[in-house]
This record gives sequence, C-alpha cells and structure tokens, in this order.
Amino acid sequence: MTNVQRSRRQVRLSRALGIALTPKAQRIFEKRPYAPGEHGRTRRRTESDYAVRLREKQRLRAQYGISEKQLRAAYEKGTHTAGQTGNAMLIDLETRLDALVLRAGFARTIAQARQMVVHRHIMVDGVRVDRPSFHVKPGQLIHVHPKAEKTTPFQAAAAGENQAVLPEVPAYLNVEIEKLHAKLERKPKREEIPVICDEQLVVEYYSRLA
Repeated sequence: MTNVQRSRRQVRLSRALGIALTPKAQRIFEKRPYAPGEHGRTRRRTESDYAVRLREKQRLRAQYGISEKQLRAAYEKGTHTAGQTGNAMLIDLETRLDALVLRAGFARTIAQARQMVVHRHIMVDGVRVDRPSFHVKPGQLIHVHPKAEKTTPFQAAAAGENQAVLPEVPAYLNVEIEKLHAKLERKPKREEIPVICDEQLVVEYYSRLA
C-alpha cells in the first residue's frame, strides 16, 4: 500500500468512526463531518447496544493502530490490574513506545511512529528498540538515534512541525523537542490521555464475549 492509499484509507476510516486519526483527516473531517459514501449525510439508524460497543472498540483500536489481538491483550491485562479495567487498559496502551513517540511529536501519525521504531531509529535509555509494543517505564528516556537525527523527518520534528498539528504534549511526558528527547515522568492519568473513547463500552464489549 502506497502512502497516498494509506492516507486516503485513514481519512475514510476517520469519517466512518467519527474521529480524526491523522492531521490530514482532521482537516478533511472538519469540512465533511459525516460518514463516507452516498448515505453518509443521512442520520444513523438506531444502533443496537452491541453495535455501539463494537464501534467504540474499533475507535480505540484505530487511534493506537493496533490489532484486535493486541487490544484484547491490553484488556485482559487490565482485568488483572488493581483499579478500573478500562483505565488500566488505556494506560497500558498509552505507555507503548509507538504511542509515546507520537505524543512527543517525533512523528505526525501513529503509523509513522511505528515505522520509526521498526526501522530502529528510536532508542530507550541508549538502547535501540524495534518493537512498537515495547512498554516504557517511568523515568526512561526516549530519544532518536544520532544517525537518524539529521534525516528530513526528524529535522522537521525537531523544528516543532509535528507538534504544531498534534494535541498538546501531555503532562506525563517531558519533551525537549529540539534535542528529540522525551522522558516519561510518570504513569499517565486517564484524563490526560488524548484519545477519544468511552473505555467502559470497550470493557463491556469484551466482558460479554467471555
């Protein structure tokens, strides 16, 4: 799939789910805030409880760009964590390396963040990490490999171009964008995590499958 095809797919998915998944999708979604297709402007029919929960699960998956298996694993892990399952699930997803690379402004989209990690451009505490699902612990430093710093995407990131089109850097991250450094200061709080989701509906979706 080419970058153009991927971009169009993300725009279409954004409109279908009612959320902007990329900066480009945000611009287009503001102009056409309805579902794609010839019936996109028409009012949605009354949805079943199952359909509502399913869509919320799909929205969460899309925002983190993860597979069904990965989301289910985060849910299962959350059920064995103290506190609310939904909160634990979101914190688990938010501390993935690819998610934090995006939040820091090193990348413009979650897909680009994942690609940067897979291509071994990202380091954690001085060690290259190529797993987007790697979980960063509080106190760990995320930074760009010196050989990658001078490439065009990272030069643009260091100039703040990505941060200009992304949500504000959350308080749990300490970012020095010009150095391409980001430190996870502490675990995120639910209200700080910049995703649009009613996580309780996602929990209900999986709990009813059990």
